[in-house]
Parts: sequence; structure tokens; C-alpha cells
Amino acid sequence: MKAFRCLLVLLMATAAACGSDRPGTDAATPAPLGQTFESDLRLAKEFGEAYWRQTFSTDGLTYRPVTAFVPYRGDNGPDCGGQPSAPNNAFYCPAGHFIAYDESWMRELYDKMGDGSVYVIIPHELGHAVQAQLNSDFRLNVERELQADCYAGGTLGTLVRSGSLQAEPGDEDELLLNLAAAGDPTDDWLRPDAHGTAEQRQAVFAKGYNEGAAAC
Repeated sequence: MKAFRCLLVLLMATAAACGSDRPGTDAATPAPLGQTFESDLRLAKEFGEAYWRQTFSTDGLTYRPVTAFVPYRGDNGPDCGGQPSAPNNAFYCPAGHFIAYDESWMRELYDKMGDGSVYVIIPHELGHAVQAQLNSDFRLNVERELQADCYAGGTLGTLVRSGSLQAEPGDEDELLLNLAAAGDPTDDWLRPDAHGTAEQRQAVFAKGYNEGAAAC
């Protein structure tokens, strides 16, 4: 589709990233790149929250870090406000202010579609944590989800431009692939679980990446 090709060019011009130079280290001796599922997961968590702490601070606000990142497997995930977790999923729980993720599912995505999966999913869920702290209000669930995608793009774009994350060849393809795989099959915005089509999710992610989270 034409829109998809245009978006691919847009992201390739400013490729998102999945390696890392840790903030605070000597610029001449960057820390090792994220090369494993575990290290990429850690980097996505640490840099994602560091980004929002700085962003909130710039606006005169205080970011409240999530209480925990909870890995689970299948049906053994934590409840959220009395609601059971689901397999093959990641979610932010406002009741406990934590993020949980099916570790087996995320690892499978990582192995099949690259480390971009981690750098889409974790910043997206952190976006929901930000929405909760800002008391964001939405008429439709899809609006909430697309803004979280935009926040994820804003996070990655800023981290790449600041040098905290280092772009690697193929990263833009991985991000697009993961966003496409998570898209809804139809453009039914009234569904209570709607997240947006592949094209919609890719477009708002690109908007955040190129224009920053303030554009979300």
C-alpha cells in the first residue's frame, strides 16, 4: 500500500534503535549494546522510565515510576483490579501501577521479529502509565491505545537523537513489522478492545518518533 511505503521511507530516514550507550558513561567507552532478550528488556525499561522522569521534570511535574515489571507465563499472570491477566499479552495495571508481560510470548516475538518487539511493547505500556498519571480521558479505547503508540515513538525518537540508544541496520523494519502484527484486522473504532489498524498504529508511532511526545 502507498501509505505503508511512505511510512517506511519516513522511518528509515530516522531509524529507531535497539542498541545502547548508557547515559552517564564516558562517551569514548560506550556500554555494550543490547544483544540479548534480557538486556534489551532491561534497556527498554530503564531508558523508558528515565525519559519520562526527564519529560515530567521539564514540565514541572514528578513522574512516579511503575512499582514493578512483572514477568509471567501463560495463564499465571497477576490479577489487575480483580481481572485476570491473559496469555500472549502485556499490560499496564493502574490498580497496582505495574506493568506485566507474558515472558514466553515476548521472547518468541523477539526471536521471530527481532529486538524491535521489546522497544515497541515496553514503551507502549509505559505510555499507559503516563496516561494514568496525567489523568488522560478518552471516549474510545482505540484513542488510548494509539496515543500510547505515539508516546512509544516519542520515547524512542528522543532516546535515539540524544544518543542514549544507537540505531542499527534493520531496526526500522523490525518496528514496522511489530506494529503491523499488533494491528486490528478492521477499522472498527467502537470495539472496546480496539487498538487501531496496522497503518494507524504505524502512523502515530512515526508521528511521535519524528515530532516528539508533545505531538501526541
